[in-house]
This record gives sequence, C-alpha cells and structure tokens, in this order.
Amino acid sequence: MKYEVVREIFNMCDLNKMRDIFIEEKEVEDPDAYVKEYCEGKDASVEDVSKTDGTRIYYLNVSGMRQKFTFTPVN
Repeated sequence: MKYEVVREIFNMCDLNKMRDIFIEEKEVEDPDAYVKEYCEGKDASVEDVSKTDGTRIYYLNVSGMRQKFTFTPVN
C-alpha cells in the first residue's frame, strides 16, 4: 500500500523548538514492520495509535530522542 510517511524528530535543545521533518511517499507493506525494522538494534520504545481514516501514528523514544512516524494512506 502507498503511504505518505512523515517522520518528525523533536529537538531536545531548550532554545530551539523546531523539529526536523521528513516527508515522502512510499510503498509500505506493513507500517508496524517498517517501524520495527527502523528500531532494530536500537534502545527504543514504541507506542502506536490507529485512526479511523487508516492513518497510523507511532511515537518513538530512540535512545532518549523523541520521534514520531505518521503513515497516511494515499489513494
């Protein structure tokens, strides 16, 4: 299935509240597997949320750095 994948990296610096944001359209079979593969070998925790429109949101803490992946289906 094709998704718009948005990856946000939250800045840890007190004086800089901007996030790094990466957006791409990508063919992804399984968002769960995609995030699991991304976290492989890293000290990571994941919380996921499913929305009624098919969007999947994953909140990650990877070695103390907060990140968010959003997978929105593209028709």
